Amino acid sequence: MEPRADVAALIPAYRAAGTIGGVVEGTRRHCGRVIVVDDGSGDGTAERAVAAGADVIRHPANAGKGAAIATGLRAFAEAGVERALTLDADGQHLPTEIPVLLAASDAEPTALVVGVRKKEGHPIAVLNRFGNWIADRLLRAIAGRALPDTQSGFRVYPVRATLALDVRGTRYDFETEVLLRAARRGMPLVGVPVEVYYPPVAERVSHFRRGRDTLRIVETVLRVLARTG
Repeated sequence: MEPRADVAALIPAYRAAGTIGGVVEGTRRHCGRVIVVDDGSGDGTAERAVAAGADVIRHPANAGKGAAIATGLRAFAEAGVERALTLDADGQHLPTEIPVLLAASDAEPTALVVGVRKKEGHPIAVLNRFGNWIADRLLRAIAGRALPDTQSGFRVYPVRATLALDVRGTRYDFETEVLLRAARRGMPLVGVPVEVYYPPVAERVSHFRRGRDTLRIVETVLRVLARTG
């Protein structure tokens, strides 16, 4: 199957030199164009992404995952790209699952499609599992409608409609805010189950800072509720 020309891939990356090459190579089998937004890494992430066949946009300093996604979406909008597939640079999101998301997006091109991670059988810390469970249900209650996996960054965004939401979060709060704003605007939200890779708990590296980033997400929820942003 030839790579798709009508959907481009966007990979926000921060200090992902060890994994970005494989992620780009796998993604290019499905999407003809791949942009990596190197969010101030300084560890060779950009160079390895280029070597694997990606176009790279570099932030001079770390601005956050949400800022990286917004940078990529704006670049796609300027290039006339209508839909953007996003996946993480750490290898958790499997490029072999990309066709599942693209099929759902083809069926409803105006929808924001979210890969709902299959967690059964994976060793996930009890605290993380419980926190995700609470977050999903709380956000669904606030949105007033069912939301797909609110913590998943494996998505397909309709580019211009997403930018029109005027999401202000610049870090991990971006992915929460975009779902809440999309739900409130009546944008279709579609969740599709996908397999993901979870390395052994002791080997996992996360740039999510539980205290600061959780607080940002709470502030985002309050801002959306107050309709001040």
